[in-house]
Amino acid sequence: MRRRGTVSPRIILLHGQPPRKSLKATARAAPSNRPALRNYQPDQPMFATYRPILSLLRGTAFLLAASGLHGLLLPLRGQLEGFSTASLGLMGTAWAGGFVTGCFFAPRLVRRAGHVRAFGAFAASGAIIALLTGLIIDEYFWILLRAFTGFTMAGAFMVIESWLNEKATNENRGTVFGLYMMVTYASIMGGQMIVAGGDVKSASLFMITGILFCLSLLPTAVSTQSHPKPLQDVKLDVKGLYANSPVSAVACLLIGIANGAWGTLGAVYGARIGISTAEIALMMSLVVIAGAAMQLPAGRLSDTTDRRFVLAGAAFGAALFAVLVFLVEPRSGVFVILLTAAYGAFAYTLYSIAVAHANDHARAEDFVKVSGGLLLLYGFGTMIGPLLAAALMGWLRPEALFLATALAHLCLAGYTLLRIRARAPVPIENRDAFKTQPADRAVTPEALRLDPRTKVETDG
Repeated sequence: MRRRGTVSPRIILLHGQPPRKSLKATARAAPSNRPALRNYQPDQPMFATYRPILSLLRGTAFLLAASGLHGLLLPLRGQLEGFSTASLGLMGTAWAGGFVTGCFFAPRLVRRAGHVRAFGAFAASGAIIALLTGLIIDEYFWILLRAFTGFTMAGAFMVIESWLNEKATNENRGTVFGLYMMVTYASIMGGQMIVAGGDVKSASLFMITGILFCLSLLPTAVSTQSHPKPLQDVKLDVKGLYANSPVSAVACLLIGIANGAWGTLGAVYGARIGISTAEIALMMSLVVIAGAAMQLPAGRLSDTTDRRFVLAGAAFGAALFAVLVFLVEPRSGVFVILLTAAYGAFAYTLYSIAVAHANDHARAEDFVKVSGGLLLLYGFGTMIGPLLAAALMGWLRPEALFLATALAHLCLAGYTLLRIRARAPVPIENRDAFKTQPADRAVTPEALRLDPRTKVETDG
């Protein structure tokens, strides 16, 4: 028993030097006005907030790899089977037509079935179609199946892009958009390079395509994340797009013609001039990669001058290299790859500059509407390009593919120079900063909501 008048050792410790505490105890004892310590969780990974996004990106990678593999395999196999150039061109037109149609009608299917079930249906349909193209080798049947492939891919991409947009915030939207673009380019290139290691004559590559489509199902099928909001309907106001920026509206249509021709028949051109399958796969990949690498320097240049001069100059550059290939008729694989990569460095920068120019004239809250409309115009162009290129290749020689792209690029450059004299440029201080844009058919208008410039719409 403690004697009266003595002081408890426990009280002495409170007035003297306190005992040492562990880090966890210190964190628990932190005042309530220290939210960083109050919410501190030592076992929480640094990028835990990106975990659901990374899971979706894994499914995206498999889906895009399957699409890239199948898109390159079909023209190569069709070339070996003796399909006509017109039929090979129609496959590209059918795919683009199905893709644009899917952008309009897929949101209704997703609202009815839900994101998970709709994505499962789209990916499973892609696998079935890939296997059917390996079982039934017929050019007319393939044209029909390519239209269905385009539709299902549009639906699948819109589901993933809306899901990513739901998980993104204004603070990490730029990071999510950048990751999505990296996965897009890397996966398409990876899928195309699979062709280099396989046998185009066998059914194995068709089976691998089906497996990749099925693998894309797994991340969303087992996900416990909440479903995103229903997809919004896609609308196209051609009159409004032209009134906002005549140059951008015409440019996106012409760029679609050129890129659609190359994307569909580039592999056919490579096969007919006699370069190897591995060189064809590398050629098709490097054209897009070179364009992606050149977007930033070209965009930065357009930030400091009239964007239309940069647009016209890049169009002339693409036309120059296209005409060079047409006249020189190279047959060395290395030389062909170098020339086509130089062509791609100019051709695949045009779309981003055209969109940036349109957004300079549009209100900030109209970014998604304007960019989405331009993307659809680009899609309509990709329906025309393969038909034009196939007709020229059948009439002349394989290099006539570049004659078709050169015509589109020269028309773009000429029209842009004419419009420079009709409308003054937007002052530099009033322009939106340049952002890179994917110039391929693996992106839907839903992806534009991932762009950091949509922050204006969500802040209000």
